[in-house]
Parts: sequence; C-alpha cells; structure tokens
Amino acid sequence: MADRNVDLSALPKEVRDQLAELDLELSEGDITQKGYEKKRTKLLAPYVIQAPVEPPRQNDVQRPAPSSSSSHGPPPSSSSRHRERRSRKSHRSGGTRDDRYRSDIHSEAVQAALAKHKEEKMALPMPTKRRSTYAPSPINTRTPPDSSSGSEDETAVRRQSTLIVPQPAVNPNLQSPDAWINRTVQGSSTSSSASSTLSHGEAKSQPQSQPKPQPQYKPQYQPLYQPQHQPHHQPQQQPHQQPHQQPQQQHQPQHQQHQQPQHTQPQHPQHQQHQQPQHQPHPSAHTAAVTDMMAHSRIAPSENSAPPPDVTAVAPPSRATRVDLPSATVRGMSRGQSRSSMMETADGVPVNSRVSTKIQQLLNTLKRPKRPPLSEFFTDDQEEIVEVPQPDPNTPKPEGRQIIPVKGEPLGVVSNWPPALQASLARWGATQGKSPALTALDITGKPLYTLTYGKLWSRSVKLAYTLLNKLGTKNEQILKPGDRVALVFPNSDPGMFWVAFYGCLLAEVIPVPIEVPLSRKDAGISQVGFLLGSCGVGLALTSEICLKGLPKTPTGEIMQYKGWPRLKWVVTDTKYLTKPSKDWQPHIPTANTDPAYIEYKASKDGTVVGVAVSKVAMLTHCQALTQACNYCEGETLVNVLDFKKDIGLWHGVLTAVMNRVHTVSVPYAVMKACPLSWVQRVHIHKARIALVKCRDLHWAMMAHREQRDTSLASLHMLIVADGANPWSVSSCDAFLNVFQSHGLKPEVICPCATSPEAMTVAIRRPGVPGTPLPARAILSLGGLSHGVIRVNTEDKNSALTVQDVGHVMPGALMCIVRPEGPPQLCKTDEIGEIIINSRAGGNMYYGLPGLTKNTFEVIPVNANGVPIGEIPFVRSGLLGFVGPGSLIFVVGKIEGLLMVSGRRHNADDLVATALAVEPVKTVYRGRITVFSVTVFYDERVVIVAEQRPDASEEDSFQWMSRVLQAIDSIHQVGLYCLALVPANTLPKTPLGGIHISDTKQYFLEGNLHPCNILLCPHTCVTNLPKPRQKQPVGVGPASVMVGNLVAGKRIAQAAGRDLGMIDDQDLVRKHQYLTEALQWRAQTDADHVLFVLLNNKGVPVSTATCVQLHKRAEKIAAALTEKGSINTGENVVLLYPPGIDLIAAFYGCLYAGCVPVNVRPPHPQNLGATLPTVRMIIDVSKAACILTTQSLMRILRSKEAAASVNIKTWPTIIDTDDLPRRRPPQIYKPPTAEMIAYLDFSVSTTGMLTGVKISHAAVSAICRSVKLQCELYSSRQIAICLDPYCGLGFVLWCLASVYSGHQSILIPPFELESCCSLWLSTLSQYRVRDTFCSYSVMELCTKGLGTQTELLKARGVSLSCVRSCVVIAEERPRLTLSHSFSKLFKDIGLSPRAVSTAFGSRVNLAICLQGTTGPDPCTVYVDLKSLRHDRVRLVERGAPQSLPLMESGKILPGVRVIIVNPETKGPLGDAHLGEVWVNSPHNASGYYTIYGEESLQANHFNTKLSFGDPQTLWARTGYLGFVKRTELLEASGDRHDALFVVGSLDETLELRGLRYHPIDIETSVSRAHRSIAESAVFTWTNLLVVVSELCGSEQDALDLVPLITNVVLEEHHLITGVVVIVDPGVIPINSRGEKQRMHLRDSFLADQLDPIYVAYNM
Repeated sequence: MADRNVDLSALPKEVRDQLAELDLELSEGDITQKGYEKKRTKLLAPYVIQAPVEPPRQNDVQRPAPSSSSSHGPPPSSSSRHRERRSRKSHRSGGTRDDRYRSDIHSEAVQAALAKHKEEKMALPMPTKRRSTYAPSPINTRTPPDSSSGSEDETAVRRQSTLIVPQPAVNPNLQSPDAWINRTVQGSSTSSSASSTLSHGEAKSQPQSQPKPQPQYKPQYQPLYQPQHQPHHQPQQQPHQQPHQQPQQQHQPQHQQHQQPQHTQPQHPQHQQHQQPQHQPHPSAHTAAVTDMMAHSRIAPSENSAPPPDVTAVAPPSRATRVDLPSATVRGMSRGQSRSSMMETADGVPVNSRVSTKIQQLLNTLKRPKRPPLSEFFTDDQEEIVEVPQPDPNTPKPEGRQIIPVKGEPLGVVSNWPPALQASLARWGATQGKSPALTALDITGKPLYTLTYGKLWSRSVKLAYTLLNKLGTKNEQILKPGDRVALVFPNSDPGMFWVAFYGCLLAEVIPVPIEVPLSRKDAGISQVGFLLGSCGVGLALTSEICLKGLPKTPTGEIMQYKGWPRLKWVVTDTKYLTKPSKDWQPHIPTANTDPAYIEYKASKDGTVVGVAVSKVAMLTHCQALTQACNYCEGETLVNVLDFKKDIGLWHGVLTAVMNRVHTVSVPYAVMKACPLSWVQRVHIHKARIALVKCRDLHWAMMAHREQRDTSLASLHMLIVADGANPWSVSSCDAFLNVFQSHGLKPEVICPCATSPEAMTVAIRRPGVPGTPLPARAILSLGGLSHGVIRVNTEDKNSALTVQDVGHVMPGALMCIVRPEGPPQLCKTDEIGEIIINSRAGGNMYYGLPGLTKNTFEVIPVNANGVPIGEIPFVRSGLLGFVGPGSLIFVVGKIEGLLMVSGRRHNADDLVATALAVEPVKTVYRGRITVFSVTVFYDERVVIVAEQRPDASEEDSFQWMSRVLQAIDSIHQVGLYCLALVPANTLPKTPLGGIHISDTKQYFLEGNLHPCNILLCPHTCVTNLPKPRQKQPVGVGPASVMVGNLVAGKRIAQAAGRDLGMIDDQDLVRKHQYLTEALQWRAQTDADHVLFVLLNNKGVPVSTATCVQLHKRAEKIAAALTEKGSINTGENVVLLYPPGIDLIAAFYGCLYAGCVPVNVRPPHPQNLGATLPTVRMIIDVSKAACILTTQSLMRILRSKEAAASVNIKTWPTIIDTDDLPRRRPPQIYKPPTAEMIAYLDFSVSTTGMLTGVKISHAAVSAICRSVKLQCELYSSRQIAICLDPYCGLGFVLWCLASVYSGHQSILIPPFELESCCSLWLSTLSQYRVRDTFCSYSVMELCTKGLGTQTELLKARGVSLSCVRSCVVIAEERPRLTLSHSFSKLFKDIGLSPRAVSTAFGSRVNLAICLQGTTGPDPCTVYVDLKSLRHDRVRLVERGAPQSLPLMESGKILPGVRVIIVNPETKGPLGDAHLGEVWVNSPHNASGYYTIYGEESLQANHFNTKLSFGDPQTLWARTGYLGFVKRTELLEASGDRHDALFVVGSLDETLELRGLRYHPIDIETSVSRAHRSIAESAVFTWTNLLVVVSELCGSEQDALDLVPLITNVVLEEHHLITGVVVIVDPGVIPINSRGEKQRMHLRDSFLADQLDPIYVAYNM
C-alpha cells in the first residue's frame, strides 16, 4: 500500500482526519476494501516518497478484493478469502467442522433465496417522485459525521450528476402533432420528461461508453422498469412452471397487448445520436424515455372525441378559482360514439401513459400467488367480520417431557471475601494504595490518567463526607442514607464516575446512573424524567466539564427537561470536595437487602424503569462472577462497554474492585476514531480480560490490516456482552479467523447472556487449551417461529446457527417458562423465557410495585397449573432453551419478539437477513431497526434503516425489493413496510444504537420523514374477510313488498305538503309565468327594489327595481331580435359574472321567446382549463348567440383564448353593456306551459356534463314551492351567497324574487376571497333572517374566520337575527362542516338550530329545503359495515364504525319521494337503502340532447315502479338514500318522514363485492395526519387510489403513505393500491364545492398531476 513510504505522523492534520474517517467507513463495512485502498492511495499520493519499484508479491496479487456481491454477510468478510485462509489453517483446534456450522452460512442462504426469486421474475413498479422531494441537499451537509463520502472532487462530480438530468433524446419523426400529447411528454408545469426518466431510475452520468445493445428478444411480460437483478433473457421454463404461466397470459388485459410492439423493438442506434455526447444517461433510462415517447406518440385521440381539457397545465393559484371541468363526454350527447372511443382508451384515458403502465405492473405483481392462503370466512357481516386465522393443523408442536430446573455449581465460600463491596475498596486503598485501579484514555486513544486504589479510596471518602455534611447550611442535612442521587457523567470520564459511585456507596445513598442529556430533543428524554420521578431523585452529581456542557436557559440555569423533576446539581471535582476531619470514618455495614444502586432499563414501549440491586445481591454477583470467570488479584481488564450499567458496570467497576483488577476503559468516542484501540490496549497492557460487544469485534477486524504486530496471546477471557444475540456467532468466528494468527486462542471467547433484572444469566467459562469447542445448534427458523426446537435438516436457507452462552451462574437455579400466559414450565424441545432464582439478581423496579410483582416474583407452574415450589424467580426477558450438557442457548429477547399471525419472529433475525442483502451501497450497517405495529387485528412488521446519501433512488428501491424477497423466503413472513430515512435522522440511544420505541412512535405519528418507502399490504394482510358474492335475487319486488307489510314495515316514501290552488289574489291566474309576473310587478309596484348587489366592501354597487329590470329586459330582447336575428325557441348562452346583468339578460331572453343557457364565464387567469368547458356547452347547446359583457367579449376573442379553443367559430356575440338609449319596440312573445324556459347545464362530480330542460310550468311550480317553504313575500329580505349558474342556486338568484317579490341581497362568492367576513357582516348589517349559501362559502368562512370571532364581535357583528341559514347542495350533508360552522359563530349569536341543508339533483333541482317552519333536521347514526352491504342499521351515537347522517332538509311542497331498489325497481320498506325517486310538478322535462335518445329520457325521467303503484311517473335522482319516520310531528300533526341522502350512485366504488362511498374513505384519510388538507379516492382496475393534498412541508409526503394505508385498512377493510401525494389545490372542485373525482382520475392516469410522490403498494 501507498503508506509504506509515508510517515503518517508528518501528514497535515486534515489528511490525518480524512484517513481516520476512511478507516471508520471501512470498519463499519460502509466501503469495500478495494474502495478503501483506492481512496487511501489517492489521499496519500502527494506525500509518497518514491522508492525503487519492487515486483508485486505473489499472494498480494492473487488475493481477490472482496467484491460487493461476496461481502454481504453480517461480517463483511468475504467468504472466498476465509476459505483460502481456512485451507492454510486446517490444523485449527476443533478439527474440520461440518460446512453447516460455518457462521457466514446465513449470507449465503440469503443469496440463495434471492436467486430463487430471480427465476420468478418479480418486477415491482418503482414509486414516482418529484425532483425537489429528493434532490439531496448538498452531499456534504447530509453526510453523517462518522463516514465521509470520498474526497472533495469526487463529491463535486457526484453532486453534478444528481442535478443534471439529460433531456431524453426525441427523434423528430416520433413527435406527434397533437399539442396536448407534446405537453404531457415535454413537461407541463414541471418537467415530466425529467420525471419519466426518473421513474425508471435516476439517469446517472457515465463515461463515454456506448450504451449496451439491447437484446433482440424481450420477454412478453417485461415492464418498462426492470430491476437489475432480473436477467435480460427469460430463463428456460421448467416444465412445472408452465401451468402457472399460462393463465397469466390469458388474463392479459386488453390494453397491455397494445404495448407489445414497444417492448420488443430493439433500440435503434439512430436514437442515440441526438444525445449530448458528454452525458450519456443510463442505457435503461434512455430506452425507457424513448419507449415512453413511442407510447405517447401513438395515443392520438380518435377524431370525433376532443381531448379532455388539460386540467392542471396551469394549476390554479388557489382553490378559490373553482373550475367546472367536464370529461370529454356529455350525458345524452352522442352517447354511442363517445362510448366507443372511450372503450379503446379505458375511460377516456390513454392507457399507455406511464402511470397506468406502472399500475399494470403492480397488478401483474399482485397476480402472483401469495404465500399465506386466505382462510375461508363464512360469516355474516353482522358478526365481527374479521377472524384471526385458525392455526394450521400441521404446525410443529413440542413433544418433549417437562423441563427440570437447571442448577448452577454451588457458590464457593472463601474466607477472605469481604463483608461488603465497600470493604474491598477500603482494604485495597489501605494496603495496595499504589496499585492502579483505572486507566482512562483521551480521544486519540492515549492514556490520559491512571487512578490508583489509594486515590480512589481517598476521593470517594471525601465525596461521601461532602454529600452527608457539606451540602446544606450548618444545621440541615440535605442527603440522608437511603436517598437516591442521579449520576450524570459522560462516557469519556470513567474516573469521575468511579469516585461518584463509590462515594455514594460509602455515604449509603443510592446512585442512579443516567446518560448525559444533550438537548431537549434527546430520544426518550421525558422517559428518563419518569425514571427520576419514580425513584424520587432530587440531586444530581456531575463533573465541572459536564455541567458546562449541559444546555442552559438564557439566564444561565440548567435547562428544565420535559418530564424531569427539579434537580439540584452538585459538582464532584476534587477541588470542590471537603477533606473529612481526622475522626470521621465512613460507616461500612455488612451487606444487607437495602438497595445499593439503581440501574436504568428502557423497555420495549420506551418507558424507562429503574432496577434496584440490593447490597447483598451486588456482593453475591461479584462473588459469582469472580468464581465463574476465575478472576485473580492484580490482573488487567480492558473495558469497551458502557461502565454505567450492565456488564461494563458489573465486571469493569464492581468485580474489578473486589479483585484489585486494573481496568483500562476505552470510551465509545475513541472506538469511533480508532476501532483497533482496544486490541492495542490488550497488547500493550498484556490484559487477561476484555469486555466487548460484537460491534467492537467487527470494527477491529475491519481495521486490523494496519497492525501487524499486535498480540492477543495474553487474553484469558474475551467476554462478548451480546453473545446472546443469535447472530453474534458470525462476529466471533470472523474475529477468531482474523486474530488467531495474532495469538488469540479459540477457547478464550466467552459469550454471555445478561439482563438488567436477572443480571448475569449465564456465561461460558474460559476453556482449557486444546479441548474441543462447544457444539453449535442449527435450528429451523420455521420451528422457532412456532416456539419449538427443530434441528434444521432440509432447507438450509432458513436455518439459524446459535452458539451457547455457557452454563448457569454459580449459586443460581434456572427454569424455562412459556412467554405468554401463566408461567408454565416448557417442554425440553420448546423455546421459552429464561427465569432465574439467585441471590445475585435485581430485587425490584424501584417505586413500581405492580410491575415488580410480575417480573421479580414469578412462581413457575406445571402443565396442570400447580406451582412447582415456593421460591420466586426473576424473568430475564431472554428466550432460549437448555441444550445438551446443560448448556444454555439464547435465541432472542422478549423485547424483540414480533407475533405475526400467531407466529413468533425475532427482530434481530430479520435485521440480520436484511443486512445480508448487500447493504454496503444503500444503508448504514448499524442503523437499521425492526419493530411491529398493530394494524387490522394483527402485528405488522416494519423495517426502518438510514440510507446513505450517495445511494441512488434505483439502488435503494432495488435493495428494498430484495429485502422483501429474502425475508419472505427465509422467515416466511411478509413485511408490511420498509422505510429508508436520510442519514443521521433516526433517534439515537446514547451509545449510538437506534432508539426503537421513539422510531416506532415517529412512524405512527408521521414524523419519520423517510426518503424512500415501500408498503406491502397486499402481501402481508391475509386476514381480510372474504369478498361478498352478490346473490342472484330470487325474490321478486312484489314478495319484498308483501314481506314488508307482513313485518309491519311501511313502504319508504315521503311527501311535502300540497301546493294547493293558486289563491293569491295579487298574482291573478293569468300571470302564471315569470315574464308576466315581472311585467305585472313593473306596473303595480314599479319602485320596489328586487335585487341589491354588493361588492367586497359590502357597498351596494347596483340595484334593480321591478321597473328597471323590466325595461332592461326589453332592451336586451330588442337587441337579440335586431343584432342577433334570433328566432323563437333558439338557445342563447348567457356569459356573465354573478350579478344583476345576468338576471336582466335572463328575462330579456324570455321576453324574446328564446331559451337562455346560463354558463359560468371563463377564469381570466386560467383560460386553458376553464374556456374549453364554456366552448363545450356552447357547442352542445347549439347556441345561436352569446350575451356577455364587454370585458368578457374581449377575453373570448383574445390571443390567450385562441391557445385553447378555436375563436373564429364563436356564434354571434352581443355585448349588453352599450345598448341603444332609444326606447325599444314592444317585443313580448308569451310562452306556453310546456315550452322550455331555460336549460340548466352542470358538470356532475363524475365529470359528466348534463343539460336538463326546465319548462315554464316547472319554473312556476319550483318558485311557488320555495315561496311556501320559506314564507317569502314582498316585505322580506334574503341574502344569497352562492354561484348562480345551475340548480337551486340559479333559481334563488334569478327567479324567486321576481315570483315572490322579496328583496334579494346578492353577494358573489368570489368577493369573499378578498374579504372573508363580507357575508356575515352583511347578515348582521341588514338584519337578514334567511340566507342561502354553498358549502364552499361555509368552508371559506370556517377556515378564514376561525380565529377572528372576537374581532367580529368587537366590530358589532351579530348573527342573532338569522333564523335560517340553508346550504344549497346536491350531495350528502356535510355534517362536520355544518357543526364546526355553527360552533364557531355561536359566539356572535348564531343559533345552532339555524344551519340546515337543501338537496336537489339533475332531474329535480329542489327536492328538500329546510324551511322556516316544521321540525328541526334530525341526525341518525348508521353502521358503516351494513351500509357497504346496501343495508341501513341504526346504531347509538359513538358506536364503533358508525357514521352520522343529517336529514337533507324538509321535503318541498308538491314533492313526493319514494325509495326504490335500483335493480328490481320495486319499492323498499322504511329505513332500507335504495335509490331516491321523485315525483313533482317541477321535475325537469328531460335531458337536452342533440339526438332525442328516448331510452335515456324514459329511464331517468319517466320511470314506473315494477310493482305497487304502476301508474305514477317518477324521475330517478341517481342518489342512494333512505326514508325514516321520526318521532317529530309535522304542523299537520302527522309524524315527520325524514329523507337521508347517503351519496350518488355514480360515485360509489364497488370493491370486494361491497359498495363504498368515497366521502367515507376520504374522511378517514383526512384524519390520518395533520398535513393532509384534502383527499379524494377513486378506483382504477380494481385498485383503490387515494390522492391526498399535502399542506405541510414536502418532507412529510412519504410519512403519509403508511398512515393512509393503515387508516383505510383499519376503518374500511380495504387495501390501498396507490397513494398519490399532491400539492394543495390539485384536486379539482366544481362550483358547488364538490370534488370531481373522475377528472382527477383522468389527470392522474394521463400523468398530468405533477405529484410530489406516488407510492404503489405491493
């Protein structure tokens, strides 16, 4: 290597630092040996002293550098190198071992399992990400402190390559002329071409190498994205595979066959020439981009169906610009032809778009058979529908006899053992004062100071004296013996800790060592407060340096941590201690059962408890360790572990002092800088004992190459603290392999098993040289998951090799009991929890008597439940069994136990399998954690790991999919979620591990902020109920009706009161039409103001009296006949902002005898999205003329408009702003009752544009009905704040005032954007009693004025005058919004009874409207599960799975509704769910169609019941609902029938044979996380797609995926297929504030949403 000629000490400091970082990377396994040497050589190159070149040594050349594929085992020791070395050392003790005992067997098993999967061709669709979400912040800021990402210039290159994405080459002749296709390909608002390259893996910059030629033949099922582990050619199919493959080909969906040509085409060389030469992207990315082009170029829409208007090319700046967006289909218009063209592209969306390719890929993946079979469920849905899977009869059961407790050797009685541990210290302090007790190292690994036994004794005595006598004022003593004191010392300062610990023992106060709190955000910091509180700690000892480093408040006091008691801090540095007087001696009583110290322990759920160890237990434990480990006086011990607790404390602080051992303490920080430091210390001090963890073995092994001359021959015991971890065996073996040549003897490796409660459970005694090593157990992982021991014979892939942890401790008794339920003794071949009875163990959880009883006072019982004796045992929390020769084997911890579907899996096992999948490139070795979360009645496994900053998107995804396969194959358990987070973001424990319970908490709260995530609910959720099969209806509607009558149920129908004869004397009968009513009012009450229009300041900007309106209407009628030469009955489009001009134009059209068509004007800032809808209505209605304002006329003819529609073909446009002044000729064409008064066009939520015909008779009827319901007459005033373009909103804005004569105050909703309080202050100012609004207005007020009620009150706004506030809608009442609105404005006088709702549909614009009289609207609670089965089951408020529904308002006069089964068309009984049918004089006359499609008209407008009352003609509303007779009384004294609307039939989702209403799923999703603003769901090829708007920061985007999946699964028993996270305002909403889900679906599939993230759940 280069450094042979370099003097390392002479190098500049930064180079030395970089070298140290490199060493660390190598030690952590984060870089291969080859990469390490390359970087190191590069760093040292400038400093090399040239020496004559020597020929390469033979073995140097031939030893292969470990390739990444062979270095994937838990130790990255390449097995090939081991094998070579093993052949050289075949004389190794223990003889040649069976191949199965090799510890690196596991990594090979993982590779074998993955190879098996390769044959099965698993292609997972990769998630789509927006660039900004993961463009990494500059690499140097993201690099974790403990690993560098290479030298400066390399980083720069890498940074460039992440930011520059070469545009994919576009062959000019591939471009399609269609503008909208180009737009989707070349990028709408963000570069979608960039994303199209990305979705196939980030394009990497490569040197100028020619792209590899693509193979000529590509398999038929090859998706665009091909994970790297798939071979490019199909493996030859085995005969047994063929049957499995054929059905898949028959199922191949129609549209996948269209894609075949693009997959099989070889890549043509000429496509490559357009590439910029310096940056050649990944060949696969390039092909993908080209294939994408080809896909797009062939989607030219069929000639007769226009492309859907691009919804999102210019995303509206805020939700406020509402857009009505129809799809390319119009209900009633050219239905035949538009359907056929849609069939080709599956619901109007080009199937070849990238999104649907991925969805197809997902479907293909999901078609693969799942491992766990779905159990059969034959349960009625009324029962609890989810069953726990029944146990499989073939599961292995334990067969051995009941275990007999295992006894340790007796504890020897030695005459000179001290009566208490402090007595030892006193003895050595007096007799061996010069003998070294402790050597501490500085950060570079050099000795800093050595504390002798004399110093340790004198300082501890000083501290004891100070604590007892000098803390308070003269008379008061602050500390009394038995008080608890916190010890807060850093890991780098063992000396201060030793003095403090022994000082406390001498003062007889109880030390509670804890970690140094570094910040208020430390993982688990409040739990440490819980510990201090439960132990009653009020005083903390610390060193001066540590105190200076603690976080302070601005006033300089120590920060008060969350959940901590108030602490008094005492500094224990020698200069602050008082020397005791000559006569003072510490009191050293004989050890008794009082607590000596408290050791903290964090449990699985994150709570921190204190295990109290009594003085006698502490002493006995030291004696037992001395006997088991054969400690001798004056030995040296090297300790790498934490000296505050566990083995580090028991051996390195307590037993060491008992035996006058010299401890050399190596802090964690030194290990990070120089992983070999502990090996060097052993060598220098000739240490006989070393205390290490597997991690330290691993680090030392990785870094040992620099040390040729270290010797470990002096070691008598190498105690491996986490030897109980099942995977420790591989670290021990690998370490032995490397260091046997340095004098390490195989028999000195001593794994042990410990727990805070039972202390040391077992330890392997140091062996006699030459004796054979103990055998290993090779267990079947399948058996372990069922809790039984089975020697693995058949499938060596799913085997676990375990090493023993020696024998039970001297003087202890051990049993194994079942972990769940009563502590029943296990059988000999059963895995259970180890329990111990010994004087040397913990006594209790301090201050927690309840918990203590279950853990420290366990009495085991036999199979009959009879206790086997009186003596209490302590639970160790370790799972294991007793092997031959009474050796103890541990296979896991209770804390790491995951119970999935009744089987046990050990978290450590899963981590090891994940790490065996070549982690080096993707994740950090030690930064991975596994836990389970409970979702849908079972535990689900989650893996979270930190991703390396330089790992590419594709590498990570690749790694994740391979981990899935490996775990599935080896452990037979499905992963629910795999999340990768940026480096250094997981909560850490003080010594650098991952804080599991905090990580789990972050995951469940949505605070983990992953950068990559993969959910697999389809694979691992196997306990869903069976899909419902719809039974053929064998019972006819007549029998149903008879059945209802027999059961005493009435037919579900309801009616408003009679309209009665027209008896108003004022409106004489001949004025039955609106036009005549207006003329009559203009004559009789000319100056009565009908309309007042307000601006955003609340100032009236225009008014209209009866005569003004009449005259203006006449002028417009004249203009129509003169300028437009309009004939009677022709259609005229009205294009006006909300206001009085619109009303005048409407009546002008009626006067002229033509039919007005009211259309919302295009939004000037968003013409691209809104103008095509206007154009479509104009075309569909065949309008002869357009009436509009001057400014809108300019917009229609502008250049901007020409970009989205053809402006040359507009019909005549008449601008009504400058009508002639002269008196117009008298024009009035009287109508007849059947004549069409106007056309009402609206875009339904499913994106269907429907126009309905409203006759003059219907107009009069609806106005009369509303007049009666709301008691409207000319002296009344109402305020209207809603869009006047369709439905009941238009009726109230334009028609009702002219009919009833009341005054309408008009407030255009868009004015509320600039002044939220406009509507409410108007109500207050004009003392309005009745007001009408839309849900969007209500939402705007609730969100915009939420915090301003006090301000409104101060301004004198009062709503006490409001008697009714009615929301006009065509949907299920939004209960939560109405409630929060009422609650919010209750403070300014709004009566909670005032807010109610109306309901209308396309066939009848006003069915219900809560009037001024009659009972209040009632609310019922229905069971969601029954609703999915089309049944209504009423439940109590607060019942689980209940849904509150509010009555949709009172049924209007003259209206009758009946609930009908949509399939049989038979009437249904009370409280049954069915379609709402309506009969009323104001039903619409039919759809406005170009070709009279009579069938559709008859179907929707003139339908008869199949049974019951076959004469009445009904109109079908298309909404599901039910009628319920309530206890309330009508004015007439009859009981009130309430109509409850559940939702639109068109919108419902049919999934798993059940009917879901999107709003219910969306409500659940919106509750899942605070950052979800709005959400919408739809289905695509039977997958549920959830789109959520993210209102937080983009780093929250991936947090939402698991939360959304969880909540939909829990509350709706559905698996979410795709989760799409988008920006706020992306979900299209129509003018009534309803989500347009079909539009959203089309935009998503056409790849026009620009999502932040798309996750495809597996």
